[in-house]
Amino acid sequence: MTEAASATDRAGTLTLGGARGRWVLAAVVLGSGMTLLDGTVVNVALPTIGKDLGATLAGLQWTINAYTLTLAALILLGGSLGDRFGRRKLFMIGTVWFALASLLCGIAPSIEMLIGARALQGVGGALLTPGSLALIQASFASQDRARAIGVWSGLGGIAGALGPLLGGWLVDAVSWRWVFFINLPLAALVVAVAARHVPESRGESVSGGFDVAGAVLGAVGLAGVTYALIAAGGSHPDIAAVCVSGVVGLAAFAGFVVTERRSPHPMLPPRLFANRQFTAANLVTFAVYAALGGLFFFLVLELQTEAGYSPLASGTALLPITVIMLALSERAGRLAERIGPRIPMTVGPAISAVGLLLMLRIGADASYVADVLPAVCVFALGLAATVAPLTATVLGAADVRLAGTASGVNNAVARAAGLLAVAALPLMAGLSGDDYEDPAAFGHGFRVAVVICAGMLVVGSLLAWFGIRSDVLRETPEEPVKPVPPCKHYCAIGAPPLQCGVRPPTGETGKAAGGGPDMRKDAPPGT
Repeated sequence: MTEAASATDRAGTLTLGGARGRWVLAAVVLGSGMTLLDGTVVNVALPTIGKDLGATLAGLQWTINAYTLTLAALILLGGSLGDRFGRRKLFMIGTVWFALASLLCGIAPSIEMLIGARALQGVGGALLTPGSLALIQASFASQDRARAIGVWSGLGGIAGALGPLLGGWLVDAVSWRWVFFINLPLAALVVAVAARHVPESRGESVSGGFDVAGAVLGAVGLAGVTYALIAAGGSHPDIAAVCVSGVVGLAAFAGFVVTERRSPHPMLPPRLFANRQFTAANLVTFAVYAALGGLFFFLVLELQTEAGYSPLASGTALLPITVIMLALSERAGRLAERIGPRIPMTVGPAISAVGLLLMLRIGADASYVADVLPAVCVFALGLAATVAPLTATVLGAADVRLAGTASGVNNAVARAAGLLAVAALPLMAGLSGDDYEDPAAFGHGFRVAVVICAGMLVVGSLLAWFGIRSDVLRETPEEPVKPVPPCKHYCAIGAPPLQCGVRPPTGETGKAAGGGPDMRKDAPPGT
């Protein structure tokens, strides 16, 4: 009997000390690492892609947003599909889909084909990403589950951290096309390991249908509003097309809200937002990740266009952000457990806003040590103070049975925020056409965009101060067990990491052992 044939029998019994457990962890780390890598590596290649394919600034916006749009719209549905049809199966399908879309990206002869392939990549990512965490949850024994999730989170974060560096090197040394081709051997290895070693699992309590209507309406809403914002910023916008797409997008969002309220199995349960703390945490998420998405789109372009950095140098300039987050996020999480999340979530975005204002010094011939590094480090310190308390608040505010769903919603909110920021900021900064090739024009637009992003961070800080309670993470008689985020290291810049919420370990609150059994009666999608 092959390992794949007996995989189902091993679900929930693997350990980190065993060879099979290590193979499973290797597969999910490599699989999710591809998507994390792709989330950072492409930004560095944007100027080169634009020049090679003759793209306008709108084309570069869609190169980022086509991927983010389909990923944000479908990530919750992707988790539900895995619960129903098999998590390993969907994980492998997502990996193959992602690889084939990457191949199409790499051979794209035009910006239009690249945008279409990027949208397909996002679909693959939506199938692949929630399956990674779900496979760990289902495959590992309870005593090793939290440790496995921690290893997955940390190693995945390192992949994301290396993205700008790797992307810059590939663009300089080979071609921007290898930013996408590099996914092919990684995907082949993931599929080979998963087929042989990863146990199959399904959601034991999955019932009802899929919220296809909600997924379609959400995607149409995001696409309509995104198209309107990007088209409005063009050199010669078609006002009629802008208005029609905007109206269609807003109408789809309204239909999405109605559908989720009426659906017996909504992918975004409205009852989550009945909790004011959950709503406030997601508003903070939207403000912070809108600023983050906008910054990473503009900063790499600014470093290469006006400051004259090479792709490798501009990618290396971003490395301190992920390194600082990786080093300090766990400590920020522990601080939030002691004093409550309100202060870290208020101070963190404010510090990041100061870092952004320091980036106003970046211009022609900017010095990395004097102009770029201090701003990047201050920004990263604020981000490290924010993300772990924010994620813990999202889980702590939700019903323990919906911890995984709450995390998925928060992840989608963050991605939607970045999507809309990349669409809107060039319009607000007065940039269009080939301005990304004009150092003076783009430099002026960059500084306008940075001020707007700093303002969004200040809004996030104020929302946290007035909306988040310091005691949201404390246990109460009504909620004697609060879900604890098993991911302790945060350095993904596109969205907060997906979490599942496990019981707190003995010795901290006197409850059950860490990584304990799934406590949710209605298992959330993808976890």
